[in-house]
Amino acid sequence: MENNLKALRADKGWSQAALGDQLDISRQSVNAIETGRYDPSLPLAFKIARLFELTIEDIFNDDDVA
Repeated sequence: MENNLKALRADKGWSQAALGDQLDISRQSVNAIETGRYDPSLPLAFKIARLFELTIEDIFNDDDVA
């Protein structure tokens, strides 16, 4: 699943570790989400969206949707 989490994080001036701290996940998990190696759970996706004051659809793009 593609996402723009890296750009959103950079706009805030946050490191991966700082974002991970706010989401209660590791820096490695943030990196895995940003690079598309890991799709977050639905509760985590909602938590990310709330943190950035966006919708899930504003952050994540499911390539499989026709």
